[in-house]
Amino acid sequence: MDFRDELPIDHRLANVYRIGAGLCGMALLVFGCLGLADGLAYFGTQGERVAGLSSNGLLSLVSIATAAVLIAGAVIGGNTASTINIVVGTLFVLSGFVNLALLDSGANVLAFRIPNVLFSFVMGLVIATFGMYGRVSSKLPHDNPYWRHRHPGAAGPLVARPLPDPAPRPGITGPAR
Repeated sequence: MDFRDELPIDHRLANVYRIGAGLCGMALLVFGCLGLADGLAYFGTQGERVAGLSSNGLLSLVSIATAAVLIAGAVIGGNTASTINIVVGTLFVLSGFVNLALLDSGANVLAFRIPNVLFSFVMGLVIATFGMYGRVSSKLPHDNPYWRHRHPGAAGPLVARPLPDPAPRPGITGPAR
């Protein structure tokens, strides 16, 4: 399925994907730029503290590259931003696990410490959640393009249902406003 045909450019979900990618990309860009501005060694395994996290020049470059991908997704928007968010979020979580295994070893080329691992997990889940919002759920509304694709036979014409009358409340008389 080509979701470009299913999700209109101005669909409200596109804004969620864009905002998520843009905000997370900007945070990573600031972190990477702060690391580069401090003139950190590129391959130091001890790292220096930048914005509460351990960093070196290589981690700063990786952060800037990841930020560029997320910001590009925010500029493109739509399902591309959603897919980028899901992929980058998953890679962040996987990076947290890999770097957790590499802590206190010579292979820790990104100078990770426990706060970096926790940041990777949290940021990865936030980014992936922005990407999956309105796309992955068992309770998607029937007008959602992803629901309609998964249930092609059940998707009839979209008809607005009238709202039910409000239930009477004891002690209040008169017509409801």
